[in-house]
Amino acid sequence: MLDHKSQAITEDEAALYDRQIRLWGLDAQKRLRASSVLVCGLCGLGAEVTKNLVLAGVKSITLMDHQNVTELDVVANFLAPSDSVGSNIAEASVVRAQNLNPMVQVTALTEDLATQPDTFFSTFDVVVITRCSDKDLLIKINDVCRSNNSLFYAGGVHGLFGYMFADLNQHNYIEEQKETTEVEVNGEKQKVEGVKMNKKSESFVSLSAGLEVDWTNNKYASRLKRISSGYFIMQVLLEFYALHKRMPAPSSREADRFELLTVKHALLTKMEVPQEKLNDQFADLVFGQVSPVCAIVGGEVAAEVIKAVSKKDLPHNNFFFFSTLEDGAGVVQCIGA
Repeated sequence: MLDHKSQAITEDEAALYDRQIRLWGLDAQKRLRASSVLVCGLCGLGAEVTKNLVLAGVKSITLMDHQNVTELDVVANFLAPSDSVGSNIAEASVVRAQNLNPMVQVTALTEDLATQPDTFFSTFDVVVITRCSDKDLLIKINDVCRSNNSLFYAGGVHGLFGYMFADLNQHNYIEEQKETTEVEVNGEKQKVEGVKMNKKSESFVSLSAGLEVDWTNNKYASRLKRISSGYFIMQVLLEFYALHKRMPAPSSREADRFELLTVKHALLTKMEVPQEKLNDQFADLVFGQVSPVCAIVGGEVAAEVIKAVSKKDLPHNNFFFFSTLEDGAGVVQCIGA
């Protein structure tokens, strides 16, 4: 969709985005200025993604969430005022998001993501889902985005763990490469440093392919030791939601911790993955919304959206995991390809 759009940059926008234009170029900023983004889920992660994309200067961003603001939300979501508890969280987040950049159109939708027809997602260049753990729904929306050639991102933050999945279908981008050429000046040859722009393409797989890996297959069994434990934390959380239609809650920590370990044992057994691949300690770390983790993962999601929309450099393909079980480091891995 983005390949067929262009958006002129006004003098005011050129002044506002001057540093960004110097960083990634005018054409990249024009692509950002032409893009429409849907952010589903105004949790702490959704707020971070929204902030970064609004500041980057996309054309429009639609905030969608049918849930109301809770006491936890006003701690994690800095876009929702403290006096907005009980009101719709998407509507409560609009004013502060708009104030970040008046040149970006910010709107709110209060409908449930699960009730939207396929045609709804075709109106956006980028779909980012940050508060949905319904695996079947995520797969369905991802498939719709693939058919529309829209950029699809899904992620979540649960306590001290966070993840992102990206599907850009067949993605074309420009990669800069330094090169040295020789020129003749006054009869003498001199070396001149320059930059060569290379057109490249990268294939991405669907979310279903990334989740439904056969770990007994020789191709994947040989990679198992190198796969982040975050992948299996994500799988356990998705399975927990499928069983209980909610995520682990601080109010029921002990019971949910026991259930997480039960789910882990059953799931890894089904996958034929050794139990020691995922340390039981993970079950203590996945409760609530931790703002610093939201900032880390939200920054990563937004940076990847900007990179993909601007078509500058290769985006991450296809998972990003952040977990304190792995020394608090972010890991990018391609799984399912």
